[in-house]
Amino acid sequence: MEHDIYCAGCGVEIQTEDPKKVGYAPTQALEKETIICQRCFRIRHYNEASTVTLGDDEFVRILNSIGDTKSLVVQVVDIFDFNGSWLRGLQRFVGNNPILLVGNKVDLLPKNVNRNRLINWMRKSAADLGLKPVDVILVSAHKGEGIDRLVAAMNEYRRGRDIHVVGVTNVGKSSLINRLLKQFGESELDITTSQFPGTTLDVIEIPLDERSSLYDTPGIVNRDQILHLVAPSELKLLLPDKQLKPKTYQLNDKQTLFIGGLARIDFVKGEHQPFVFYVSNQLTIHRTKLEKADELYEKHLGELLSPPGKEMAENMPKLDRFTFKVPAGNQDIVISGLGWIALHGSGANVEVRVPKGVAVSIRPSLI
Repeated sequence: MEHDIYCAGCGVEIQTEDPKKVGYAPTQALEKETIICQRCFRIRHYNEASTVTLGDDEFVRILNSIGDTKSLVVQVVDIFDFNGSWLRGLQRFVGNNPILLVGNKVDLLPKNVNRNRLINWMRKSAADLGLKPVDVILVSAHKGEGIDRLVAAMNEYRRGRDIHVVGVTNVGKSSLINRLLKQFGESELDITTSQFPGTTLDVIEIPLDERSSLYDTPGIVNRDQILHLVAPSELKLLLPDKQLKPKTYQLNDKQTLFIGGLARIDFVKGEHQPFVFYVSNQLTIHRTKLEKADELYEKHLGELLSPPGKEMAENMPKLDRFTFKVPAGNQDIVISGLGWIALHGSGANVEVRVPKGVAVSIRPSLI
């Protein structure tokens, strides 16, 4: 009797008939101990982009099915982009199952961040978004930090039940699961990880003991993140992989700063004060006078102001304008998928322009 075979990297059913369809693997690949599809092989070995992503309806179906189980739900968010990596309506989908909130990429934040304050901030932010997690854990899948604490919490809250790990794309969910597998001695199973959205295509089951399993679910694409407006080759410029080095600009009003060609920050009115940028170290920031900003953007988008590169710049959505009356004290202006700008002054009128559809918000300073 033949059994269906599933890719150990992304969870999709393996087929050997059509190289253009999802799940294709050459026949000789079936002889290997760990079988992965050709798409996962290419992502792993050549870092090739994949154009396959999961539809929203399919993702909602998977989330709804979790609500029919008795399990612990682990929601992974990217601390660097908390709101942009939030899974909307999760509590509604997963029923009465307890939710453990995991903040990944803690290694990206500067050393002076107070961890307890960060956990309290995440708890409050989650409550504001309609979620009451049983606990909040900070980890770095990349560095292995906090993994022991996470394993202990998962065992405490699951009470022998299954675990479902959920999150949007690019939060480092599969990297985190691979780190957990190494902890449990399951290192021959290596879930495909990449910077490209939609790497996991179907639910991957990993047995924990004779009665329970850990399930890695596919990541859903969050459309209000700026990440979807750049070419796959430019993603690495936006996604930080090293600790952030804040960039400080002392500004007078009527000055403008561009983050590449992806965001424009106009200091319209206020006293001389610092604007501190927490974005990927690989992004270039350009300063100009407010009166010259329109012309600079028109002439140099895709060249001096990049990313996006020339090709993506041609299809860039029109810029939306957000107006903020920033109060005195410590405030952050957050751009989904890009980072944030901290203001520690006597108040300011600030306008932020980003491509249509990208979310911008204000919050009390994280740092």
